[in-house]
Amino acid sequence: MDTGGVSDRGRGMRRRLLIALTVFAAIAVLAFAVPLSLTVATSRTQELVLARSGDADRFASLAGAGQAVGDIRALADEIGRYHELYGENVLVVNAKGEVSINAGANVGDGEVSAAVAAARRNQRAQSMQRLDPWSRPTVLIARPVGTGIQVNGAVVIQASTARARADIARDWAVIALGAVAAMGLFMLLALTLSRWVLRPLAALSRAVADLTAALPRSHPDEPASVSITRRHGGPPEMRELAESFDAMALAIADSVDAQRQLVADTAHAMRNPLAALTIRLDSLESDIPERAAATFRGASAEVDRLTALLDGLLDLAVAESPAAFAAMRLESENHCDALQVVADRIDAWHSAFENASIDLSVDTAVDHAEVAVSADILAQILDVPLSNSSRYAGAGARVSVGVAAEPGWITIAVRDNGSGVDESEIDKLATRFYRGSDAPAGGSGLGLPIASALTQSGGGTLTVEPNRPRGLAVLIRLPEVNDVAA
Repeated sequence: MDTGGVSDRGRGMRRRLLIALTVFAAIAVLAFAVPLSLTVATSRTQELVLARSGDADRFASLAGAGQAVGDIRALADEIGRYHELYGENVLVVNAKGEVSINAGANVGDGEVSAAVAAARRNQRAQSMQRLDPWSRPTVLIARPVGTGIQVNGAVVIQASTARARADIARDWAVIALGAVAAMGLFMLLALTLSRWVLRPLAALSRAVADLTAALPRSHPDEPASVSITRRHGGPPEMRELAESFDAMALAIADSVDAQRQLVADTAHAMRNPLAALTIRLDSLESDIPERAAATFRGASAEVDRLTALLDGLLDLAVAESPAAFAAMRLESENHCDALQVVADRIDAWHSAFENASIDLSVDTAVDHAEVAVSADILAQILDVPLSNSSRYAGAGARVSVGVAAEPGWITIAVRDNGSGVDESEIDKLATRFYRGSDAPAGGSGLGLPIASALTQSGGGTLTVEPNRPRGLAVLIRLPEVNDVAA
């Protein structure tokens, strides 16, 4: 057992799972952090634009009022204080484009000249681009003096973006730290989740490998992987696990076949000695004294019981073998009329039920019931519950055999109102060698298991359940032949 290889495969799968989870976590974090960062920058940009636009509108209003009375000293004082307080340059020009007030602005700057010209033409200002920590140190906010009909000049504010950019940088740093913390949390969660998910998978891989190695194979010198023909997709570890399951299934199938073959071989090997012993006992019967006759008859009965038990084991091994299942599927005549078989078995068992003082009747609800098993197999199945009813139902009991149909299925029910068995034992009745605690001596406990195996080989089921208010019912459910053919 290469536990190191299993461990390395587990680590490899955990690594790939961690990579996948990390990528998904990174995408999720970025999908949240990037839009949030852009929203923060847009909001701070709009805040700056609104504030400086309000100042520009106020200066334009004061300039218009000052020009109307021929005195702009109040505007000059206001702009001077503004320049000293905020350190931002302000330029005011008159209707002729001449400078009326200049608080630090560079009149020769092409961008300033273009902003003045656009404001004098009363052109709508273009929306300002979103700021980021690497944007230009200043932006121009321009407003015309006057109205749309009469423009008497322009006001330009060279607004500083330093504070806005610092705010954006701070907010982005907080978002980045939050994203890193979230990624760390996601990584810790992914590591914990991967260990939690893969730990049982690694244990399962080891258990499957150990079990496969412990099971016998038909060809011990041949590696288990040689007989595997299926190839699976998915991660390498999952493919190896699936192939290990295939190898285990093949090994288990071989083991079960070997057990069945052992049972069959043992039954065959013991039948000849028992037959010889029976012959010897028969030859000794005339020489047995009267005082030993009872003991001799008991020994003969035990030999007969052992012979019947071996026959039952052989029948069960054959019924449960995969070859029997395959034969049931491939046989061309694997169908019969259940009503006809039921009628034949009722006729065959009629005298046995009369001798046991049990009433036997048929109760069918259909006119035709073609089932997907041969008549011989169905007769062998029906003989088991009919034999049990005749032996264990008790004198005065009533036994009915019913045939009912449902889409795709035919159900044959053998019901009696005899003494039945304890309900706690019903589920065990189809188990090998199990007999009810109240059952009289005799019997091998193999009848119902054989009938169940034969029913399953035909694709059906056999169940045992209580018959209310008392008694027992055996339900044989078989596929309808038309459904199988379809």
